[in-house]
Formats: sequence, C-alpha cells, structure tokens
Amino acid sequence: MPRKTRNHPLDLPPLELDCMRALWGLGEGTVHEVRARLLPERALAYTTVTTVMDYLSKKELVTRQKRGRAFVYRPRVSEEAAREHALGRLTRNFFDSSRERLRAYLLGDAGAFPAADGRAPAPSPGGGETAPREDKPPGIDTSLL
Repeated sequence: MPRKTRNHPLDLPPLELDCMRALWGLGEGTVHEVRARLLPERALAYTTVTTVMDYLSKKELVTRQKRGRAFVYRPRVSEEAAREHALGRLTRNFFDSSRERLRAYLLGDAGAFPAADGRAPAPSPGGGETAPREDKPPGIDTSLL
C-alpha cells in the first residue's frame, strides 16, 4: 500500500544525519571525504555513502557538482535549521510543544509541570521523586532551549 503521508525532509534517519554532520564539518566534500569522516565511528562501504548522499541530494538537502570524476556535495540546510526542526519535533511529541517543559525535564524538575491532561507526572522509573540536578547534564547547552 502506498504511503499516505510524507515525512519532512529534515526528519533524518541516523545514517543520513551522520552524513550531514560529516558534511557540515567539511563544508563541502566528496563521498570519499564524507566516508573518511564517518570511518572512526561507522565502517561503511563507499557505495553505501554514495547511496545516502544521492538520497540527500534528491531530498534537496545537499547540492552536488561534478568535479572531474567525483561529485562534490555541499549542504543546502544548516546544522542549526536541522537542530531546530528536531527540537520542535521532540517538544511536540513529548513536551506538549513547550520548551519550558523540556527545559524542566533536562534540569531534573519534570514534576514542576503537570501532564497535558492535568494528571500528575508519572514517577521516575527508579521510584520516588527525582531530585533536581545541581549541574547541567553533560553536552547539553540549555541556552538553545
């Protein structure tokens, strides 16, 4: 049965996101250069990266230009735009479109907001209340929230 809905182009599966991250870091690059960036984390075949980059081109997330025998890819969308899209989707799906709820969750104060239906928030998996964190979680820049 054909798909009835179409995903947003910035709804990137993990491998596409990895390729985009490599390309954002490079600014522009060939499949060989993107693959080289990915190799320390993921051992991917050259043809796999070629297929993903071709798909990103068809989604109009990257441009490509033939140089010699290779295509050179450039991102058409910024990392910031992709991050904003992902953050918007996360807040819509899990935090009732509220960045304040997300912020409270990240800072360990999820109980500060009732659930969307007015019920008290579910207890944490460990049971009992979650104590507020004294420090920021590593790797999270709360100024973006």
